[in-house]
Amino acid sequence: MGIITVTSGKGGVGKTTTTINLGAALNFLNKEVIIVDANLTTPNVGLHFGAPIVPVNLNHVMGGKAKVADAIYEHDSGTKIVPSSLSVKELRKINHDKLKDVAKKLKGMADFVLLDSAAGLGDEAVSSIEAADELVIVTNPEITAVTDALKTVKLAEELGKKVRGVIITRVSGNPHEMSISNVKEMLDLPVLGVVPEDKKILASLRHKDAVIHMFPYTKSALAYKKIAAKIANIDYKHPGFFKRMFG
Repeated sequence: MGIITVTSGKGGVGKTTTTINLGAALNFLNKEVIIVDANLTTPNVGLHFGAPIVPVNLNHVMGGKAKVADAIYEHDSGTKIVPSSLSVKELRKINHDKLKDVAKKLKGMADFVLLDSAAGLGDEAVSSIEAADELVIVTNPEITAVTDALKTVKLAEELGKKVRGVIITRVSGNPHEMSISNVKEMLDLPVLGVVPEDKKILASLRHKDAVIHMFPYTKSALAYKKIAAKIANIDYKHPGFFKRMFG
């Protein structure tokens, strides 16, 4: 429990999708969760949950214009989010170092605070890493994505941050993909879970909700629930076929 930054070496690997579904899955397992859109340059958490523009956002809090409690919004599922501003003008006023203070305040309000980090290794991403108690790395099973993820792992080590493990997303089983064992060996990290390529994820994005809410029994939704249970140290078993159908 604590502050977990979900990060990646490069964009397009499913980092934000993983953050919102991991948070929603933890909430499904009766954990109090707050998801923070720490990707200030290209924020998407609010968009994913149908709240792209809100009266008070993370930028206001980091700028000293609002209290952190005023920037928390609750989804119908009970999952809470702190969206960032879509305004480009507000980016110039942001002091990234303030994120650490915001995260500490949120830590006392939930079992898990998930920071959706910016991709890459710039100042914005570094601030998310520094604010974390531990990290979760997201990557695709492709050599370029894994190589960039390795850079993030090395940076985390330099900053003295624990990396909980890696989530491998968009796995389709194509022959050009790296094997799960090769990804694990290259990153030298535990594999927290494997999320298959799933068109239902795109469908859930169109509906502005998490896949575990929209399509709770798809392979991707079940994978995220399993990962969440592992992170929360909960013994969770997927419901059987007949229970899914009738109950």
